[in-house]
Amino acid sequence: MLTVFTDEYFMMQAIKEAEKAALADEVPIGAVIVCKNNIIAKSHNQTEVLNDVTAHAEILAITSACAHLGSKYLKSCTMYVTMEPCVMCAGAIFWSQIGKVVFGASDDKRGFMRYGKELLHPKTKLEFGVCHEQCGSMVRHFFAKKR
Repeated sequence: MLTVFTDEYFMMQAIKEAEKAALADEVPIGAVIVCKNNIIAKSHNQTEVLNDVTAHAEILAITSACAHLGSKYLKSCTMYVTMEPCVMCAGAIFWSQIGKVVFGASDDKRGFMRYGKELLHPKTKLEFGVCHEQCGSMVRHFFAKKR
């Protein structure tokens, strides 16, 4: 049973977004942004449907959260994302100054951690491995079907 306002609860909401991506034949990655225990933005990868290589779940969620708050900075927010952000998304996370990032599965090929936590804003807290197996299996299953 999930308790509300835990990392696992919010990651499950990101997983629901990733499932939407999978249904649209997009890489199944989802993200939610939380402020004061409220989800203020959520998205999933939409690179195929939008024909836009930058339409990653994280970037779309950041855009939505900034519009919701009327601010380009998300210092008091936490992003939950099912897969370790890529370098491009880490840059967007840096510039938006998100207070905390929690990701599920690691991405050894394209994840920003290959280059170090320094790609994030110095004040951004980082946590990873939340719902790791479920998040990772979605992506593995997606690419296994493609091969």
